[in-house]
Parts: sequence; C-alpha cells; structure tokens
Amino acid sequence: MKHIIFILLIITFTSCKNEPKKSTENNLKASELNLNFAKGFSVKDYGTYKTLEIKNPWPTAEKVYRYALISQKMSTKITLNADEFDGILITPIKKIVVTSTTHIPALELLGVEQTLVGFPETDYISSINTRNRIDNGFVRELGKNESINAEVLLEVHPDVVIGFGIDGNNKTFETIQKSGIPVIYNGDWVETSPLAKAEWIKFFGALYDKEKEANSIFEKIENNYMDAKQLASKVENRPTVLSGAMHKDIWYLPSGTSPEAYLLKDANVNYLWSETTGNGSLALNFETVFEKAKDANIWLNPSYYASLEAIEKANSHYTKFKAFKTKHVYSFVNKTGATGGVLYYELGFARPDLVLKDLIKVCHPELLIDYESYFFKALE
Repeated sequence: MKHIIFILLIITFTSCKNEPKKSTENNLKASELNLNFAKGFSVKDYGTYKTLEIKNPWPTAEKVYRYALISQKMSTKITLNADEFDGILITPIKKIVVTSTTHIPALELLGVEQTLVGFPETDYISSINTRNRIDNGFVRELGKNESINAEVLLEVHPDVVIGFGIDGNNKTFETIQKSGIPVIYNGDWVETSPLAKAEWIKFFGALYDKEKEANSIFEKIENNYMDAKQLASKVENRPTVLSGAMHKDIWYLPSGTSPEAYLLKDANVNYLWSETTGNGSLALNFETVFEKAKDANIWLNPSYYASLEAIEKANSHYTKFKAFKTKHVYSFVNKTGATGGVLYYELGFARPDLVLKDLIKVCHPELLIDYESYFFKALE
C-alpha cells in the first residue's frame, strides 16, 4: 500500500509540474471596452489592470500584440508576468512619442497634447497648438519615420512610442524596445470605414485613463456623421464623381470598398467605381478612366495639384474632362499648416463628420447653404 501511495504521489507531482502555466487573467472577470466600428484593437478591464490587444496593425499581420495597462495607483500593489505581454505600461501616460500626424488630433481632443515629447518630421504637423509646442522646444524632432533618431528618442525617454508599419520590419522600433521603451503599433489606417478609424480615439483614451472622455467625444462625432448621412439620403439627384489623378502612367483612385468610397456612398453620390472591390487603390490607365468619367459632374482629389493651371501643365489631356471644363474640381491640398503640412492628412481620420459634410457641401450645396467647407475647396 505504501508503494502504491508513493507512486500516486509521484504521478500527481509530475502532472502538476508539467501542466502549462495559466494566463494571469484566466480566473478573473473582465469588462470589455465598447467598440461599435473599430476591429483592430480591444481593451479589457480586470479591475486591478487592463489588457490592450492590437489585432491587425498592418494588412498581413499575423501576431496579436498584447499590452498590460496598470494605473499609477495599482502599480505597487500587483505583479504581472511580463512574459505574457509585449509591454507593460503605467497609466496615465506622462510622456509619449507618436509617429503619424493622424495621432495628433486624438491627443488634442483628449486634452493631453502636453504629453507629446517627440515626433518624426515635425513640419508635417498642422495643428496650431502642437506647432506652438514644437516652436517652444517641448516636442523634439526625431528625424524620418523610417529611421527615427534613436539617440534623441532615448534622451526624451517617453513612456511609450506609438508607431505604425506596413510589415512590422522596423529595426529602429526593435532598438527602442530593447532599451525598455514599449512600442505599440497603431492600426487605425487599416480600418475599412471612416467611423472605425475615428473610434481609435478610444485606444488613446485607454492609455490616459480617459475612456469616458473618449467615448463622449466619439459619440458626438458619430452622431454628427449620422445626421449628415441622413440629410444626404433624401437627395434624388446624385452627381457622378471621379477621383484621383495620374502618377507617371497610372491613374490611382479609391476602390469601391475603401473608406473614401464609403464616404462618397454616405454623401449619396454616384461614385463611378463604387462597384469595385479590393484593398488599396485601383490602378488604371488614362484611356480606361477617360472613357468612363469624361462626363463626370465632379472631380475630387486630383493628386497634389493645387490649381487648375497646375493640372493642365501636368497633362493637357486632363482638360478634356467635363469637370475640368466646368471648374468642378475640388481638393483638400490647399488647407495647410504653417510649415506646409496638409490638414486633411492630420485631422481627416479623426473627424469623418467634417469630411462627410464637406462632400455634401460640394455635391449637394443646396443642403448646407450656410456651411463653409473645412477641408475641400474648389481649385481655381
């Protein structure tokens, strides 16, 4: 009998020893952050800490990135297994580096722009508030986004770097992480709808313990967007729309499943390529575009051209389009910051309600008589 008991004890001990470790949160109940549109991230609150998951920071991403967010109050009271996470952060964030102008509006809307300490290629930033901070030396220039100056970044030593990437191969980010500074890939640009992109303000809300504020801000944006969409839905006359322009010998324009086409659909216009599908832009030759869109009523976003004269100089064939002849060509490139950054590329993601109202003003001016377009202007 003693031998049998001894053998059973050995078996039990060995089984326990070989059993894999259970995740920290397996036995805890969590409340999840409510997201209506965004698919690329999630936040779960376990009471003593939160987890942030980034699911698809670029189109081919396979790994799910996991981060633990611990409040300053709880940071000395709990210990987490660092092996379970790609980074552990103390919230609210005190110092941050972001790498895309699309991140700037979220910081300002949440009232935490003073935490920004570094940015690559600061000339692209248009915001007056953040430009003042740059001019006063509070935000350091970090070089180019593809090769951030790691030495300067380590000097400002942020709590976190919010990066973005097209494939995850960024040696600079690897160096930063090895120095002990967490890097979080922001995937707002991968989202497929305008409101999904805008909902990433809740991602920043979690980093600053401002979830309620972020929810309130997004709710207003969503309501404004839906009101504008409802207004446009009543219109029966749907103008035909062309978009994009030539780059070398290829005309690039949004596919019918892109966020840009999503906005045109909600503005209730007849985008001539609305039935197409696919990620990214369509790439067509001039003849194909001209045959389909020569009589389009409106031409939007003709690349970087800032005037009708510039369009004509670039390619005389552009003048054959009806929209060019009637001067119904609209772009956002002329709305810039003090150092030349295009405001649309900074604020457009965060405020799709403003973009939609602009499109309605352009395509259905009778609906918004007293509204002044925020981004889009007719080229002269």
